[in-house]
Amino acid sequence: MTPTETAPLTEPAPAKLNLCLHVTAQRADGYHLLDSLVAFTEVGDSVTVTPAPRLTLSLDGPFADALSSTAENLVLRAARVLDPDRGAHVHLHKALPVAAGIGGGSSDAAATLRALSRLWDRPLPDATRLLALGADVPACLHPGLLRMGGIGQDLTRLGARPPLPLLLVNPGVALSTPQVFGGLAQKTNPPMDDPIPAPADTDAWLAWLTRQRNDLAAPAIAAQPVIGRVLEALATRPGARLARMSGSGATCFAVFAQAAHRDAAADSLRAAHPDWWIMPTHLWSG
Repeated sequence: MTPTETAPLTEPAPAKLNLCLHVTAQRADGYHLLDSLVAFTEVGDSVTVTPAPRLTLSLDGPFADALSSTAENLVLRAARVLDPDRGAHVHLHKALPVAAGIGGGSSDAAATLRALSRLWDRPLPDATRLLALGADVPACLHPGLLRMGGIGQDLTRLGARPPLPLLLVNPGVALSTPQVFGGLAQKTNPPMDDPIPAPADTDAWLAWLTRQRNDLAAPAIAAQPVIGRVLEALATRPGARLARMSGSGATCFAVFAQAAHRDAAADSLRAAHPDWWIMPTHLWSG
């Protein structure tokens, strides 16, 4: 490698999970206020950047066909927020389902920002500029266990994540986020219970988590009843401690006490539902 060459830089773009999601109000401008416990998973997309005279994007992976490489792709928009004049080639490996309630596009944008910040030696944008890309992008910029409030800009880091096995399941149905929010019967709901137990106390933490909610689950199930069947299938698997939908759906997840129980659940669900996306993973360790 010559002195003027730079090795490709790769950043992971882990899936984002809303372990719970409470809709607490709606602002006059239509944005909903949230109180959500957010975590990330070991499974995700990845972004690789290399120097180039102009900004370009290539795609591969099992869900790449659901995206386009046009200028409106969120990855390219993120690059232009960081520097509208610099060039680079961005390659996105798309392993996560699209529009699935697991923050794939926001995590891709955040990974692009981290990678190009290193490549171009530029500071990361502030929260106001990040929110222009999407409400989840600030949370995705530094993956970890956090409490997310407001429209996504109020972030409180909660330390190390609990070492728990997860199973993600998406039945492959489309959901419109505005449609799901629009289907809320009540826009003003209680926030999460305080205090949040320390994640290191797994039993107390999970007991607390089971008492929380995803307020978007009911309208999502009304729009796509298969989500209810996914949640029932997860909740009834041996060793499942919690089953819940993430975000506005349609991806659901189950937390298991042991990896062996999670893997057995994955095998049985794949046999019963070969058309579902089923992915064993763990919470993101960073």
